[in-house]
Amino acid sequence: MKFAKIVLLVGGIYGLVVVTPLYFLQSFIERLMPPAITHPEFYFAFVGAVVVWHVLFVVMAKDPARYRAMMPVAALEKLAFGGPTLALALTGAASKLWIGGAVIDLVFGALFITAYVKLKSAAPTAVAHS
Repeated sequence: MKFAKIVLLVGGIYGLVVVTPLYFLQSFIERLMPPAITHPEFYFAFVGAVVVWHVLFVVMAKDPARYRAMMPVAALEKLAFGGPTLALALTGAASKLWIGGAVIDLVFGALFITAYVKLKSAAPTAVAHS
C-alpha cells in the first residue's frame, strides 16, 4: 500500500509541476520548437487534460486500494504519451528534447502497473462462509 501511495503521489505532483507551467509557455515553446501553434485550443485542451489526470493520481494516492482498478488506466495514460513521443523523437519526427519526458512517463506507467500488482498480492484473501 505504501509503495502505491508514494508512486501515485510522486507521479501526480511531478506531472503537475511539469505540465501546469505549459499554460504560460506557449510563446516560449513556439520559439524553441517552431512552427507556431496554429490551433491553441488543441494545445490548451491537451494541457488541461494532462493536468486533470495528474490531479486524479494525487486523489488515487490517498486510498490506492479503493482506486486500484484505475491503475491500469493510469498506466495507459502514461503509455499514450510516452510511447508515441519516444518513437517520434527517435525517428526524428519530433524534437529529441521530448525523449526525457517520454521515458519518465513510461517509467511511471511501469510503476503504476507494479503498484497495481503489489496491491493485489497485499490484499487479504476473503474467507468463505458456509
